[in-house]
Amino acid sequence: MGFSVNTNASALSALQNLNNTTRDLDGVQTRINTGLRISSAKDNAAVYSIAQQLRADLRGYGAVTQSLDRSISTVDIALAAAESISDLLIEMKEKAVAAADEGLDQSSRDALAQDFEALRDQVTIITANATFNGTNIIDAGTDQIVAITSPDAAQKITISHENLTLGGGNIAITATQSITTLATAQSAVTDVDTSLTAVNASLTRLGAGGTTLEAQRTFATKISDTIEVGIGNLVDADLARESARLQSLQVKQQLGVQALSIANSAPQSILNLFGG
Repeated sequence: MGFSVNTNASALSALQNLNNTTRDLDGVQTRINTGLRISSAKDNAAVYSIAQQLRADLRGYGAVTQSLDRSISTVDIALAAAESISDLLIEMKEKAVAAADEGLDQSSRDALAQDFEALRDQVTIITANATFNGTNIIDAGTDQIVAITSPDAAQKITISHENLTLGGGNIAITATQSITTLATAQSAVTDVDTSLTAVNASLTRLGAGGTTLEAQRTFATKISDTIEVGIGNLVDADLARESARLQSLQVKQQLGVQALSIANSAPQSILNLFGG
């Protein structure tokens, strides 16, 4: 090989190799810093696109989980209230049956009537307070639960309103009903039985709806976990492998710098030809 002071092929080759090593080293350091093997479309456009779509689905399932959590809490409040109302109706039946005894004196019936009316009024208080996040599905309104179950919001679960107010759609007892007379006591027994049957049916529907929501919540969590693992399999870096490669490239970079230094000093040997 000839000597030239204008072109140093060895130095150019050494510089190119050093640049390649530095670029590889930068890539490894980026993967270690981010924990990602594919952090942009430049790394692998197809895989990055798939990962982005999966990330969108994962965010969608996050919204699904929030919707289901709100719905479950609303149903839990409604169930607790409905169970309390059912218990109150049982106590009211006891008072009404006792007041329907023809041999009962009026003062005793009046005392039973006071207890009956106190229990009756608690129903109104309970239905008014059975609210979660502004939604009440057992009052006299029309609120219902609509929970999304898919990341595109196309699939939903609907839990209908159950009117458990006095004189409403399920409770035959009115807000003024009492048992101060034998006739009203006998009528109240029938109304309480009718109301108790209807409230227990509402409890069944609410309970079934709550069970469905819980099942969907569990399913959404499993899907989210699976998607997250899938994204990791696509784009996460193997840090143990990258660490080993980092050490290798650092050594290679040092050797490259030395090789470039040697190549750059080669033209100096031309001076020896002229006695320099």
